[in-house]
Amino acid sequence: MTATQAPDAASPTAMTNRQILQAMSGLMAGMFVAILAGTVVANALPTIIADLGASQSSYTWVVTSELLAMTATVPLWGKLSDLFDKKLLLQLSLAMFVVGSLLAGFSHGVELLIFSRVVQGIGAGGLTALAQVVMAAVIPPRRLGKYAGIFGAVFAVGTVAGPLIGGVLVDTSWLGWRWCFFIGVPFALLAIALLQRTLRLPQTRREAKIDFLGAFLIVAGVCALLIWVSMAGNEFDWASWQTAALTGAGVLLLVAAVFVEARTPEPVIPLDIFRNRTVTLTTVASLLVGVAMFGGTVFLSQYFQVSLGKSPTVAGLMSLPMILGLLVSSTVAGQVISRTGVWKRYLVAGAVFMTVGLGLLATIDADTSFTLLSVYMAVLGVGVGMLMQNLVLAAQNDVPASELGAATSVLSFFRSMGGTIGTSVLGAILANRVASEMTKGLDAAGLPSGGDGGGSGEGSVPDMSTLPEPLRQIVEHAYGVATADLFLIATPCALLALLTVVFIKEKPLKTTSGMERLAEEAGAAAGTDKTVAGS
Repeated sequence: MTATQAPDAASPTAMTNRQILQAMSGLMAGMFVAILAGTVVANALPTIIADLGASQSSYTWVVTSELLAMTATVPLWGKLSDLFDKKLLLQLSLAMFVVGSLLAGFSHGVELLIFSRVVQGIGAGGLTALAQVVMAAVIPPRRLGKYAGIFGAVFAVGTVAGPLIGGVLVDTSWLGWRWCFFIGVPFALLAIALLQRTLRLPQTRREAKIDFLGAFLIVAGVCALLIWVSMAGNEFDWASWQTAALTGAGVLLLVAAVFVEARTPEPVIPLDIFRNRTVTLTTVASLLVGVAMFGGTVFLSQYFQVSLGKSPTVAGLMSLPMILGLLVSSTVAGQVISRTGVWKRYLVAGAVFMTVGLGLLATIDADTSFTLLSVYMAVLGVGVGMLMQNLVLAAQNDVPASELGAATSVLSFFRSMGGTIGTSVLGAILANRVASEMTKGLDAAGLPSGGDGGGSGEGSVPDMSTLPEPLRQIVEHAYGVATADLFLIATPCALLALLTVVFIKEKPLKTTSGMERLAEEAGAAAGTDKTVAGS
């Protein structure tokens, strides 16, 4: 790199556990805000769309606009964290989240609501990328596992509590759906204040140029492809001119981005980072985990409500076994890794558990007992808990401190993109399989099979309470079979993730934090410059 940097203060020293926990308080509040933003509106969206008089297409865009903005901007936030003050960037991302939340809460039209979700998504992208970057900056890899369980707890609480809180707010007459957006504001403001008070990172002076052209090409290319996978199968056919236009534009933009990134001194995504075997393998594994995990489990709530006949609140509670499995495994594995320094076996074990869990869930139907479901989900949660955070740990441990932000954001980016692709593709498969099973069931019962299969063709969930008993059984069976098929399709992705992590080479975990390593690298570079000047 041509840029130079020098710490303003003395070389940083290792932080105590108390100082780390204080610094993490703001990070945890920020992560809770990011998770809550995506989950709290899940049960409220039907009411929101009806109140605003919007269409089914608008429903889709309210959901996907935040995810698109978050996924596309994660690499940009990661790169900025390598160039500028990480604490200030975190506070900026939280401020953007506050603005987006207020705009969403005061929206009186769906257009402003969608725009506000984009602003929220950009802020959430910063939180997603920067929280893990800051953790790596203040906590040595050898000690990082101790604190992974805390973030696992935040993730679990935000994931489980979000839909429940959203349902309660919508059903409370004196609050309403607008508070689904307002409720995150105090948490975001608290996180900004906590970060200002507790997070102490050394200031750096660095001469750097932002690669605006590369950033634009990456964002535009990724958005084109994500819009395609989000809309194909719903708004237009997979084989259509829209598919050709969006995929063609996306590929051309990304090829141009690679050309630009290879020739700029400060690329948004340093292509050299992929010469590192660990980074490349963990990136591939993160993409596959995103497809398998998010693509498969996002439809579980629908299965609970339609096939098992549960209410939205009960459906949210039924996912607890998976969340608890994730929380326990990430906490225990993190503690053991910190104590022993051995980590690869937990990556491999996590991939095995995830593959087995998805395979077991591929056997479910409308008559599967909740006891069996709980076991299957717990097995999947245990696997994901051991795998996801430790993939980040392996990559952060094997890159220079100056590239921590880029490496971390690349993994987060590909995991989010995998989840988006998996959700969209598997959602289209679900709709087609439900329609097919509905037709077979109706024909077998001697009932007319016209229409869209109970509403599935447009991605809507049929109102089971209004269906007569014979039709209700057919719909329950159709969704049970179709959901099992999704897990069957996701299982090979998990198996590929297992094969990928097997080839990751285990390296000893570093005992110095990112701040300390950055100071060492800056000192080494300064020494080299003096030697060259002296000669």
